[in-house]
Amino acid sequence: MTPIAKFQNWRRTLRDDLKVSSLTTVDERRKAHRYMLWFDHEIVRIPWSNFAQVAPGVYRSNQPTRARLERYAARGIKTILFLRATSPVPPYLFARANCEALGLTLVERSLSARSAPRRERIMDLIATFPTLEKPFLMHCKSGADRASLASVIWLLTQEGASVAQARKMLSPRFIHFKWTKTGILDYILDAYEARTSRAPIGFAEWVATEYDADTLQAGFDNKVTPG
Repeated sequence: MTPIAKFQNWRRTLRDDLKVSSLTTVDERRKAHRYMLWFDHEIVRIPWSNFAQVAPGVYRSNQPTRARLERYAARGIKTILFLRATSPVPPYLFARANCEALGLTLVERSLSARSAPRRERIMDLIATFPTLEKPFLMHCKSGADRASLASVIWLLTQEGASVAQARKMLSPRFIHFKWTKTGILDYILDAYEARTSRAPIGFAEWVATEYDADTLQAGFDNKVTPG
């Protein structure tokens, strides 16, 4: 086994050992904290928040640390919209525990970023938006892709924003890069914009009646220009 292979094997073993499914014991919390720092990259998120205002009372960021959540709560934020997977692993466990401790309402609506989200996921998010108590913060892991998509959807469905205005949420400023696999999010917006150029249609109606994740993903993968 090569040194690189040995390192990767060691890293995988350590990650699996730290990926606890409960925060009940002191040992579990210690392991989960180490997982968050080194495998979920919280060490980067301590100094860097990727925080921005989307609209009045609506904010986006990467996954907040406990200290940042305390500051957000002190500023009046009431609700946290969690856009990551809700499987019982440290990122979700800490999000839930921290919100409970600080009296914040946690709402979970998982999105995908490296593949076109299913229609049902987007429609569920759109239906959820009006129910969220403001001010609220939406976040994924890095605040780069899923938070960008959710921000786009908020602006299009809740603020009456133009595609051009919403597109600003899909930006390198948030560490979102359209030439990666997450460019599928830009492609979805391109497809919607192409559709509205033929005849006006609201984003929610477009998703409900015409959006097809598999077709969009195939078009993106095959570099087909939306039209």
